[in-house]
Amino acid sequence: MIATTAPASLLLADGTRFDGEGIGYEALALGEAVFFTGMTGYEEALTDPSYAGQILTFTYPMIGNYGVSGRAAQHERACVAGAVAKRISRHPSHHESVGDLPGWLVEQRVPTLDGIDTRALTIVLREHGTIRAALAVGENAIAKMESALAPYARETSTAGLVADVATRQIRTIAAADGSPHIVVIDCGVKRAILRDLAALGARLTVVPYSVSREEILGNEPDAVVISPGPGDPTDLPGTIATLKGLLGELPMFGVCLGHQLLALACGATTFKLPYGHRGGNQPVKDIQHDTVLITAHNHGYAVDGPSLPSELEATMVNLNDGTNEGFRHKTLRVSAVQFHPEASPGPFDARYLFAEWLSSLKP
Repeated sequence: MIATTAPASLLLADGTRFDGEGIGYEALALGEAVFFTGMTGYEEALTDPSYAGQILTFTYPMIGNYGVSGRAAQHERACVAGAVAKRISRHPSHHESVGDLPGWLVEQRVPTLDGIDTRALTIVLREHGTIRAALAVGENAIAKMESALAPYARETSTAGLVADVATRQIRTIAAADGSPHIVVIDCGVKRAILRDLAALGARLTVVPYSVSREEILGNEPDAVVISPGPGDPTDLPGTIATLKGLLGELPMFGVCLGHQLLALACGATTFKLPYGHRGGNQPVKDIQHDTVLITAHNHGYAVDGPSLPSELEATMVNLNDGTNEGFRHKTLRVSAVQFHPEASPGPFDARYLFAEWLSSLKP
């Protein structure tokens, strides 16, 4: 699809404004303005369910130069509220490319601002922290931008984001031998997580985040994985109650939002980070093995390390700000990590964690 252009603007809740060129249809998007530091991986980031409700700024000066493949997508559709870039390539070159990024953004109905100084925007976001914003494409949308942002900027809830990206139906993904059988609680699961678990020989049953303890046990799984996803973990009290009811019943492993939900189920607390952790270069120390991993992150909330109850022990810590990056239960087969072992995009330092956890399920 050919991408047309129109005037476009990004307005932050503090009054900072950036004007540039809009890609695609006339639209007005509201979301938290955040930035992504990866040099590559734009297709994965734009389709990452954890970015639901967010306007994603790419700090690398040009994106789209290798096009869009479809194979790298982490969800069936784009999940971001909007996108911002300094320059988006109209002429990609890659053997797997099936189209250019501007055309894909139009097809996916992602309001996009191109041609601004993303360094200046990133400095604002770095100094201010996550901030609510409006992105408008087209003169009519720009005219409505201020009046739409004012009430939105006063909101604090992220409720509904998980429901928008999670599956509504139970589905099964079978590996070669189908063992062990893992129930994946979908809060916004990435395709790479399912791919990696299946490649390790697991048979997967993906269920909505809203399923009950009884429904999960009725599937007779060997273990449970709680997926990443967008927003505040306290938005999902039903999921937390389900996980609490499964403690001692099944081995469990949480990733990102799943890490936070498991921590809450065990009695810990969570809090909103001032800036969030995003991108593929976060250093995390593995306390158990005294090693450092470079990891992929995408979250705005964190587990409060000091709040971990006595039956939990920290296993990972972020070397930038000291926040908790992982824990395990001292007596139950329950563990979690805040970062993304599957990367996509990001480094592969932590991919061993899935294999290590699956190995622990063997009698």
